Parts: sequence; structure tokens; C-alpha cells
Amino acid sequence: MRTAERPKRPKNQPARPYKGQSLLLAMDDYTAVDLETTGLSPRYSSIIELGALKIRGGRPVDQVSLLVDPGFDIPAGITALTGITDDMLWTAPPLIDVLPYFLDFVGGDVILGHNVHFDVNFLYDKALSIGLAPVSNDFVDTMRLSRKLYPQYGHHRLADLAERFGVTPDGAHRALADCYTAAACYERMKPLLDAGGHNINKVGGSH
Repeated sequence: MRTAERPKRPKNQPARPYKGQSLLLAMDDYTAVDLETTGLSPRYSSIIELGALKIRGGRPVDQVSLLVDPGFDIPAGITALTGITDDMLWTAPPLIDVLPYFLDFVGGDVILGHNVHFDVNFLYDKALSIGLAPVSNDFVDTMRLSRKLYPQYGHHRLADLAERFGVTPDGAHRALADCYTAAACYERMKPLLDAGGHNINKVGGSH
């Protein structure tokens, strides 16, 4: 039986047309977001943990941490990286049960994260896959900020930023812990954003 072919996207049309903008912005109110997933592709991989840290006035005021059952055994390499095991996920709810609550928690805030295009792309695609509106929040990427403000450094991983700013991570490669680390590193960089005038520089993100 011949199946219908997937329609091709017109040239120059972005893959995620409603995706928000990547900002260089000094802000006091935002939500830090981080995901743990079974792989790198939103199309072929699943979310196994959602973390969000709500910041008001530069300080944490609320948080969410949710494990998600992907419906299959996760790769051994993901367990080695994150410490998340199949046993931890077997009793967790599926994404369709938790993503609406998670996105309600984030609300209309600017999203902060490290290499946050990855997280935003997953949220955008997975929201659409379960019938939700696309995630269109603007976002600030601490990796991009670090490259902009500290071009003299060769590495800009979250661990590199944490070491540079004297931030002690608590549970690296777990979603909520990485939210705390990214937010703390951002707060260290924020004065330089103000001083450099980058807070008025709004740049569209890649889609």
C-alpha cells in the first residue's frame, strides 16, 4: 500500500514559524527551563524530565520538577549521564498529562536556559504533537551570552560558566539543578549586559 508523502516545507519558511526570539536582555523576572531527553532530536526522542525555576526580582520564588514516562526503556548512556533510571520513570505520568501543567507554570515569561534552543525546540514540537499551541515565548541563552560577553574563553558549557562564576552545581544533568545553575550564572552576567547596553539589542533566533 502506498502511503501519503510528507508535504515539503516551502523554501525559506522556518521549521517553527511561531518560535520566540533569542534575546540579549538584562531582566529580573523570567523562568529558567531545562529538559532531560532520550536523545537530540525532538522528532525521534522523548522528554524524560522537565524542570522550571521561576525568578522574580532576580531571586527564585517557585519551582517545578517532573519526571516523564517516555513509554520505553531509556538508553543506558542517558542513565549514565543523568542518573535517571527506568525504575524512576515507570511510575511517572506520560508527557500528555504533565506538559500542559508545565507550560502553564512557565506562562508568558521569557525563558532562560543554557543552549536553550534545544529545550525550546523540544517544547515547541512536543506541544504541537499533543494538540497544544506552539511555545512562542522569547528566550535568553546563557551559552550565547557567554560567547558574546567572554569571547576570550574557548569553552562555554554550563559547567564552564559555573566554574568561572564560582557557582556550585547541585546535580548536573538533572533538569531543575541545571535551572538553578543557569539562573545563577545569568545573574553574574547580567551587570555586564546592563553596562554594555546589550539589553536593548534584540536579535532573532535561528529556527
